Amino acid sequence: RGRRSLRLAPAKRPAVRDSGSGPWRVGSPPSRNGLTVLQAAFHAPPHDWDMNFLFSCRIRIPKCGLLWYALGMNESAGTNAFAASVEGFQADYANLTAQVSRVIVGQERVVEQVLTCLFAGGHGLLEGVPGLGKTLLVRTLASALDLSFSRVQFTPDLMPADITGTTILTTDSAGGRGFSFQQGPIFANLVLADEINRATPKTQSAVLEAMQEATVSVSRETHALPQPFVVLATQNPIEMEGTYPLPEAQLDRFLLKIKLTSPGVSELATILQRTTGASSPTVETVLDATRVEALKSLVREVAAATPIVEYIAQLVDATHADSDAAPGPVREFVRYGASPRGAQAILLASKVAALRDGRAHVAFEDVVATAVPALRHRIGLNFQGQAQGVDLDELIETVLASIARP
Repeated sequence: RGRRSLRLAPAKRPAVRDSGSGPWRVGSPPSRNGLTVLQAAFHAPPHDWDMNFLFSCRIRIPKCGLLWYALGMNESAGTNAFAASVEGFQADYANLTAQVSRVIVGQERVVEQVLTCLFAGGHGLLEGVPGLGKTLLVRTLASALDLSFSRVQFTPDLMPADITGTTILTTDSAGGRGFSFQQGPIFANLVLADEINRATPKTQSAVLEAMQEATVSVSRETHALPQPFVVLATQNPIEMEGTYPLPEAQLDRFLLKIKLTSPGVSELATILQRTTGASSPTVETVLDATRVEALKSLVREVAAATPIVEYIAQLVDATHADSDAAPGPVREFVRYGASPRGAQAILLASKVAALRDGRAHVAFEDVVATAVPALRHRIGLNFQGQAQGVDLDELIETVLASIARP
């Protein structure tokens, strides 16, 4: 119906098309600056958005031949409500980060990735040498959330029933006997699996169903786990004696593998001041289960343009040695590449990053920032790669550099 204008992000310029036909043009009506929108793709918006359509497009800039991807939506009350939801996410995220920072010194990137697992609805694997605060970080996060919390210390003699629970014989008030299911520590919103690689593979596999399906099957009965449900596991990368490396099937269940590094001099001094005094820092509860679930739903509504999705697909495909797009180091050192779960992890983590920055759409920078922690545990080195000590993080950076952005 005549001329319609759309607001584009991040350029904040309207895209205009005359009634009838013709390509969309970007500029400030009525002036025309010659920027032409190509390959406009219109998408059905989420059901609760009060808008007509959402679109992604490719824009050709004259005289220099550049292509620029944009994402836009027509303005309405629904978009304003979604913008308010994004601001609410930023406020809650900042409050939660501030509470965790009362106890945890530094490790900003680690805290960021742990919260990404929480809001993306995934699980995290924290890896670092002893004493870096892996367990303390998870316990502090549990204190800042009004969620049930349990800790499981994995040991070689730990049995699957010690985690999932078991059926026991009980006696009621009338003296009758029967069997009832006694829940294990896995029945909590936030589960700390401490030193998970110290348990046997049999026990490690007990959490596979819980991590993937959020259920536990015992004695032919399936029990649902409380929501939200997040497993944060820790492991020591240098002490291999008496440990059982996690199998690939279980590693793939973790959204991100988070590496902790040693603190610097100033951070270490702050740690000493906080932990050796007469008082200890306290943490206030800022979010409950209902709010966490609402924020998780909001993450799913963040838009990802088709070029972003295709870029992630190309990135994951290039981690396979038999792919035509694989760079030289991947062909030489990789035994198996990332699974489709790796692509899902990148996109979900990128959506959290977009909301954290106050955007309703995913940018290429979000993908680049989340690719390494999402893929480092999903790529397996062959014998030659292990013998030469190939660093997986550097290998993923090589893959990122080899994939051209659309």
